[in-house]
Amino acid sequence: MTVDAAGLVVSCSDSATTLLVGLRPGVPLADSAPGWLTDAHMAMIACLSATPEEGDLLKAARGPLGERSVRAFPGLVGGGSVRWWLVDDGDLCFVQAELDGERARVRLLQGISSELLSSLNIERCMEVTAQMAAQYLADAAVIVGVGSGRILPVTWATTGGPVRQRQIAVDAQQLPGLAEALAGFPPVPSRWIDPRLVPSWAIPEEFGDGPSRIGSVVVVPLPGHGLPAGAIVLLRRSEEAAFTPAEETFARLFAARAGAALSAARIYAEQSHITEVLMRDLLPPQLERVGGIDFSGRYKASTSTDRIGGDFYDVHPCDREDGEIFAVLGDVSGKGLEAAVLTGKIRNTLAALLPFAADHERVLTLLNSALMSSHHTRFATMALASASRVGSQVRLRLTSAGHPAPLIVRTDGRVEKADTSGTLIGALPDVRASTATVELEPGDTCLLYSDGITEAHGGPLGDRMFGEQRLQDVLAGCAGLPAQALTERVQMVATEWVGRGPKDDMALLAITAPRSAHLTAVDGHTRGRFTA
Repeated sequence: MTVDAAGLVVSCSDSATTLLVGLRPGVPLADSAPGWLTDAHMAMIACLSATPEEGDLLKAARGPLGERSVRAFPGLVGGGSVRWWLVDDGDLCFVQAELDGERARVRLLQGISSELLSSLNIERCMEVTAQMAAQYLADAAVIVGVGSGRILPVTWATTGGPVRQRQIAVDAQQLPGLAEALAGFPPVPSRWIDPRLVPSWAIPEEFGDGPSRIGSVVVVPLPGHGLPAGAIVLLRRSEEAAFTPAEETFARLFAARAGAALSAARIYAEQSHITEVLMRDLLPPQLERVGGIDFSGRYKASTSTDRIGGDFYDVHPCDREDGEIFAVLGDVSGKGLEAAVLTGKIRNTLAALLPFAADHERVLTLLNSALMSSHHTRFATMALASASRVGSQVRLRLTSAGHPAPLIVRTDGRVEKADTSGTLIGALPDVRASTATVELEPGDTCLLYSDGITEAHGGPLGDRMFGEQRLQDVLAGCAGLPAQALTERVQMVATEWVGRGPKDDMALLAITAPRSAHLTAVDGHTRGRFTA
């Protein structure tokens, strides 16, 4: 249709007269056209008067026409009139609305994924899943996790309400579709689920008066990595609209992301538990006074992210009061987890060889045979010590197997090296070792250490070894200190020497004859026990 500057219709097509009732030449446009089209025409005439450039005038208008969405495109004709083409863009608007909605859902799913994957804690992940499901998908959400037997973790959440978590007995057969969802089967359409069948345990306390308030239910599985991660139950109140097929599809997309996050959290929790159990046997023990002798051990892995490595120490008390306490400090070649695995095997083997602990060479021979017959290609060095109280003194038998010889720190500041040496373990078929006997006076300390101390590179330029002489100088300054203070001082100095540079595992084991320990007997006649 063509409309002049005064707003009168100049000409119109048959299609235009069908679309706009009462439209005909000579009639004002305002009598038959909607207000938005009349306003667009008058605005175009005003712009035509003020701006002669055609490019600034040709701006389309859009508005409703009955139940349709119409876009009006203007064009200039002679005499200041404007020709309008009306195009039904209802389908385009529908597609655009669908596209906008899909983009919004994609953005929402991205945000949901980021939120869910921000934590590897199972309880926190279930809490976030329930909160977001209640916020974006329904009026209430119930997350049913996996577990052993009928006792399952359940999380309840309502829109704007609190989140509750509890372990309860769940009969999955009470809620249609739940047993199948927990088994990983596809979801049951909501139209097949009678809301009146929802059990009381699946309804949050804040939801209302039980099943009578429920209008629609969706049960969706939470797929995990190979195994189901649980199920999600979505509830809407009776006055709300039922779930549409598009909403159920979106719920499945949400569940896929939530299930992946829950599965990752569960895998992490299981691995953490396994690691913690294994760590209990691989970590060095906490030492204290044993049989009237002070022991102190310290261990530092090569990297700050590792808790275990190739260095180790152990102290095994004797079941007889007049027996020897057996102690060992060792160093397995390599670093990290692989070295720690062999460390654990060596420690377990040594524990099994305790009945032969009095004969150091036999212990080393049997241990060497065990390592030579295994699939490991690593070797180890170690220092063995058998300690016993003789009056106020401590008698030590020390044996080195390819390991730095123990150092004796006297109370007057003298540092002596134990006269022992031997071959390393796990590399050669035959083992040779010599044993030295040392007497510790009250206040004297014997230090067993790994080469991670003496071979630590650092200093002002980071290229000098700590060395045995520097270690002896540090020990001379620790004369008379308790075992705990001595090992703490040595580890601190060696760590400062390395700084931020690369380092090896470090292990220290101090054996000290206490100054204040004495022998007491309850009845005055028996051997008695050493006390502080």
